[in-house]
Amino acid sequence: MQKVINYTSKDLAKKILVILFTGLTGAVGLNYFLIPANVFSAGMTGIAQIAEHLLSNAGLSIDTGILIFLLNVPVFILGFIKLGKSAMILSFANVISMSIFTTFVPVGQVTDNVLMNAITGGVLLGIGAGLSLKFGFTTGGLDIISLLLSKTTGRTVGNYMMLLNGVIVVVAGFFFTWESALYTIITIFTMSTVVDYVHTSHQKMTAFVNTSKSSEMCAALSRELLRGLTVIPARGGFSSSEREVIMIVFTRYELYTLKQVVADVDPNSFTNIVATDSVVGTFLTQDEQNLLKKSQVSK
Repeated sequence: MQKVINYTSKDLAKKILVILFTGLTGAVGLNYFLIPANVFSAGMTGIAQIAEHLLSNAGLSIDTGILIFLLNVPVFILGFIKLGKSAMILSFANVISMSIFTTFVPVGQVTDNVLMNAITGGVLLGIGAGLSLKFGFTTGGLDIISLLLSKTTGRTVGNYMMLLNGVIVVVAGFFFTWESALYTIITIFTMSTVVDYVHTSHQKMTAFVNTSKSSEMCAALSRELLRGLTVIPARGGFSSSEREVIMIVFTRYELYTLKQVVADVDPNSFTNIVATDSVVGTFLTQDEQNLLKKSQVSK
């Protein structure tokens, strides 16, 4: 019992650090790169930027951080219904962190190069969004909708973020300048790419493990990865020795674990790892794996 409590406390501490880090990097990305360059972010953050500009022109001054919070409220109602209370509480805390940091971090300018501002701002916001998704929550707004679609279809979160954020590009071009819209495209593309690079649970790979210890290897891989395995009889083309090739489909997030298991069980094995475009059939998500692990522990 004590071991489970320590693990939960450690995990919660990591998530709190990610929430604070996301708020800080998001605020710096906005206030030091995107806002000074008149370039817009993705999701509700970008919508908040646009709303702040429009309200300011109408004589109303509302800070971008406050608008980020207000615009996310209706989306979180949907999240509570579809994604569950635990994930949404952390996501809501993430939005609060972003709002507070954005409100209190002063607006400054590092460079007057608009392209550099667009790219750097996208990277900073993408790191926070990707880490949040990796730890089981979101930065709110369109992230929640993208995550819902991703869990339903199995496609990457970044692709859906790119698609849904197209409206921000159109609005930025219509209300401001089309040059701002073009730089916003660069920011959104950069952010989406970084999100997919950091949040790797939907990027699938296939490993072909050529080993003479197939029984031990299958047992270790099944225990550590909870993935299905296919054992293929093989014969060495040079040595003519009988061996077996184990095929396993996994996520990029599990790549480090797979390499460790293979090296521990059979250092002399040969493993070929290739990218997998899509999988048709049953493939356990991270949530399903966690439930399976809990059921095994309870037994």
